[in-house]
Amino acid sequence: MSQKVDGIINSLSELESDIDSVNLSLADMKKSLNSIAQKEIDSLLEQTRKMATSEAESMISNSKSSAESESQKITQDGESKVAEIQQKIDSNFDSAVNDAVSTILKS
Repeated sequence: MSQKVDGIINSLSELESDIDSVNLSLADMKKSLNSIAQKEIDSLLEQTRKMATSEAESMISNSKSSAESESQKITQDGESKVAEIQQKIDSNFDSAVNDAVSTILKS
């Protein structure tokens, strides 16, 4: 009977050692998985930053191009209107002077 008890105790002791060994292996695996996951997270974060930066640069470039085009159009429209106004002034200048002189002489 004593041998059976000793055998059971030895078996339990070995089982406990095996469980401890498995627990240590699991802890190491958990650390390894956490490390791999963190590296993957860092890599994805960097890729996301690069993509966001690229997209932002593209949007800024498109906006700048659009703004420059609009600015040129506004400038051309302004120059056209100034030329039109100057032409009207030039075409009516003599008449305006004659009217002013006539009005002054009548007073």
